[in-house]
Amino acid sequence: MGPKKKSGINLTFTPKPQTSEGTTTTTPTAPSPATDPAEIQMILDARHRNPFAFLGLQHSGTGSGMVVRTFQPAAESITAIVQGRDFPMRRTHQAGFFEAELPELDHRADYIFRVTDYEGHISTQRDVYQFPTLLGDQDLYFFGEGTHRGLWKVLGAHLIKAAPSVQTAPGGDFSETDPVNGVRFTVWAPNAWRVSVIGDFNNWDGRVHPMRNRDGVWEIFVPNILQGAHYKFEIIGRDGDLLTKSDPFAFYSQHGIDTASMVYDLDRYQWSDQEWMDKRASHDLYHSPMSCYEVHLGSWKRKTEEDNRMLSYIEYATELVDYVVEMGFTHIELMPVSEFPFDGSWGYQVCGYYAPTSRFGSPDEFRHFVDTCHQRGIGVIMDWVPAHFPKDDHGLAKFDGTALYEHEDPRMGEHMDWGTLIFNYGRNEVRNFLVANALYWLKEYHIDGIRVDAVASMLYLDYSREDGEWLPNEHGGRENLAAIEFLKQMNMACYEECPGITTIAEESTAFQGVSRPIDQGGLGFGFKWNMGWMNDSLDYMSKPPIYRKHHHGEATFSMIYAYTENYILVLSHDEVVHGKGSMVNKMPGDKWQQLANLRMFYGWMFAHPGKKLLFQGDEFAQTAEWDHDQSIDWHFLDYPEHAGIKKAVQDLNRLYISEPALYEIDHEPGGFEWILHDDAENSVFAFVRYGRNSERIVVLINATPVVRANYRVGVPMPGFYEEIFNSDSELYGGANTGNQGGIPSEAYGSHGRDHSIVIKLPPLATVFFKMREV
Repeated sequence: MGPKKKSGINLTFTPKPQTSEGTTTTTPTAPSPATDPAEIQMILDARHRNPFAFLGLQHSGTGSGMVVRTFQPAAESITAIVQGRDFPMRRTHQAGFFEAELPELDHRADYIFRVTDYEGHISTQRDVYQFPTLLGDQDLYFFGEGTHRGLWKVLGAHLIKAAPSVQTAPGGDFSETDPVNGVRFTVWAPNAWRVSVIGDFNNWDGRVHPMRNRDGVWEIFVPNILQGAHYKFEIIGRDGDLLTKSDPFAFYSQHGIDTASMVYDLDRYQWSDQEWMDKRASHDLYHSPMSCYEVHLGSWKRKTEEDNRMLSYIEYATELVDYVVEMGFTHIELMPVSEFPFDGSWGYQVCGYYAPTSRFGSPDEFRHFVDTCHQRGIGVIMDWVPAHFPKDDHGLAKFDGTALYEHEDPRMGEHMDWGTLIFNYGRNEVRNFLVANALYWLKEYHIDGIRVDAVASMLYLDYSREDGEWLPNEHGGRENLAAIEFLKQMNMACYEECPGITTIAEESTAFQGVSRPIDQGGLGFGFKWNMGWMNDSLDYMSKPPIYRKHHHGEATFSMIYAYTENYILVLSHDEVVHGKGSMVNKMPGDKWQQLANLRMFYGWMFAHPGKKLLFQGDEFAQTAEWDHDQSIDWHFLDYPEHAGIKKAVQDLNRLYISEPALYEIDHEPGGFEWILHDDAENSVFAFVRYGRNSERIVVLINATPVVRANYRVGVPMPGFYEEIFNSDSELYGGANTGNQGGIPSEAYGSHGRDHSIVIKLPPLATVFFKMREV
């Protein structure tokens, strides 16, 4: 790490001599008696503590008259136009400090500047220091309290109209003139010595627009800035360090090496998904189908013929949405789209929490993608990362020179494994930043659900730490009480403000009540990823069939705790990276057996209680691990056996959506009943799924490559049992072993039931039978 920059550097601007005919170089003159040269120097050094009390139109301090001052390094000459009269301003410092005495004026009248730059261009400008404070006291109060649910409407950069505050007569009340367009910049930096907004509108010069301090929140209105302007905040920390920071509330940001924030108008987009939003508000997701397709936008599909170019939001609105509709998924779950600097983090090291990444387009283009999903009947879930943030210089780390968003003590404030910092959830403003951010995505982008990443790391103070590397809570325990309270507040706010949405926890421990209501002692999430099912199932499936009888309990264990949480069964991106192998390559046996095992496993997953999630590429058995820098291997669909896997997933989705018994009672015992869970010798499993209106689907799984002919299994009712799914179908690349469309029950008791069916159970297969009364 190199030496820190200090604020004592005088960024002087050397004016170009005027060479036009008839003009001469401007020579600085002495300031007026009303102006202290020391204060001018403080402006030039960007260390004046109250520029709004010195710049602009001020009382002269000499007993009568006014004086107007401005610092504009790019100006060759300036005229102040006050009440229709021209007052040429004197350059009193060569760096670009101008002033004019107005001895006959005795109140804060309206004025504008006529500015001539060194290329002879003339413009009229409003002075930023003639505008009043624009941030409301109530906004500041709620922010300090940590309860401002619309915080993004207050902090950040906002295109607004503002009117200068002027007096029409001495001693008169202040009134506003006609408003002008511009941008209100606001940033929280309570420990900063000075904050300026810098950008392409002021040559990135921190001396030009120092901001007003409002109890640690700094603000300024700069006229005539348009959408697309690039900006950052230049901050002098308490110890004199000079920092350049992106806006934590930026709606649009650069990514990669360039990290400027960009002014963006969020009020222009016209949504076309009102029908979806109206239905969402009353939708009962717990008793509805939910099959998620997890997508990494940087690698789902690339244009290899165009230098491996990533698709845009606009292209995704067609290509991805068409594919998801074709496949029958109900939701797309996006890996993080909040702006992040490093592609290799997959989006999980966020610097721009309020900006959809510009890798794929603009904020409104991302809205178009979500809008299109909704119009096509697809919900959108996004991964959200409130657990930690990176140390990048332009980001949240040491934002105002102090540990503002993070803890000062690394035992509380740093994830050593990940090289990232942990939010200080006990600080009101930090908690408010995060809660408002969740609401921002739900409201401004119509996101339907938020999957919270790395919840386990938030819940426990000793997460991935050895003794001596963490601090206990106030009761001596390991629970992070502030993080727990934050998660409750976040969930409460989301469900209160946005009915019909869902929040999902990626949580891998035995913490109780993650997806239980807050008033019942839970954290208030809607769902929890079922990491236990994923680990046990993949471990079981990886075993050669001959050994599976010794691990029979691993395949049934998930039903012991299936109703302790509202679970989602997940086969996510984490299972196909870092040497874990692709999903199909986790399966044992030769190529035919691997594909048969995978078809069986997917059928089992869709029959098991719980919502579903499948990662991109798994739906057609991609053989390579996921690579975030490359498109998934679409050419595999040219092979019939892989196209067959895709067809099986497609049919499972459609069957899942159309059969209430497979989704209506996911989270309570009435939706599932074992028929057979102890046939370890044959590695056969059988159970019934129930719907609310007496729908019944009998599911059998044969986890060996042996055909089980004449296999008798008890059934819940007499009737005809139609075979509605068979993973061994030739349509999916199987051997087509089956039951010729179905089989009637017999009045022959089996497995504790009065009726049974005798079937041919295909090898390495899952079969669904739907009971139809005769």
